[in-house]
Amino acid sequence: MEAKPERIAKRMSALGLCSRRDAERWIEEGRVAVNGKKVTTPATLVTPEDVLSIDGKEIEAAEKTPEVRMWKYHKPAGLVTTHKDEKGRDTVFDHLPQELPRVVSVGRLDLNSEGLLLLTTSGELSRALELPKNAMARVYRARVGGELTREQLQQIGRGLTVEGVRYQPIRIAAERGRTEGRNRWYELTLSEGKNREIRKIFMHFGIPVSRLIRVRYGKFELGKLVPGQVEKIPQWQVDLLMKRLMGAGAPGGEDAPATAPPRFADARGSPIRLRKDKPKHGTDA
Repeated sequence: MEAKPERIAKRMSALGLCSRRDAERWIEEGRVAVNGKKVTTPATLVTPEDVLSIDGKEIEAAEKTPEVRMWKYHKPAGLVTTHKDEKGRDTVFDHLPQELPRVVSVGRLDLNSEGLLLLTTSGELSRALELPKNAMARVYRARVGGELTREQLQQIGRGLTVEGVRYQPIRIAAERGRTEGRNRWYELTLSEGKNREIRKIFMHFGIPVSRLIRVRYGKFELGKLVPGQVEKIPQWQVDLLMKRLMGAGAPGGEDAPATAPPRFADARGSPIRLRKDKPKHGTDA
């Protein structure tokens, strides 16, 4: 069957070159060409047979049918999650191992947040993992300068509105035995992920967040990764995830042989079934 044409921004994202938003910006900057002709609109349609160039460099033929791969990365505080920062700050991608291919992040962690950041060669998989309908639970640990009351905990658990923005219910619990002077540690589970959600909710109650660590995204856990460390996710897990989110035709989809083990393993090595998380939490940043 002939491949259907698709928008060039979508194709660039699927190749792991950049996000769709960045693709549109690159096109506006005149950096993108198809078959030697500069592209002027992100609505341009392309097929796998078209030759795509970025900054005059042709995308290798091998990249036209890439294997989707994923990594876990322990993002340190002090890095921004973008390929190029307008303020010249260090980015996550400046500090990745040189042997990694071009990757995009699954969502973002803000400058002062740390912990688990998923990386993938597929912009389409990244987008699927971020979609609210796929209910990927994100778990965070927050160190805050104060203690929430029972009523405040209940408000967060029911969902609340802060400065006109509605935040969905968050599962939150104080970590027992974790106190550092006035500081308290809380574990939060989100399924939505608005900009700087956790920090804004705590500040709504006059409590600043001094440290924020993401420890889980979906079924993937930070585990014992140290800041700056990268760990490749086993390919069978990636294929199984692609089948779940992208359906037939994806690597590991219904058309692929069932060679992967049927289970994931958690941080302790115990098997856990891959199933859809209930919507309980979101992103921070």
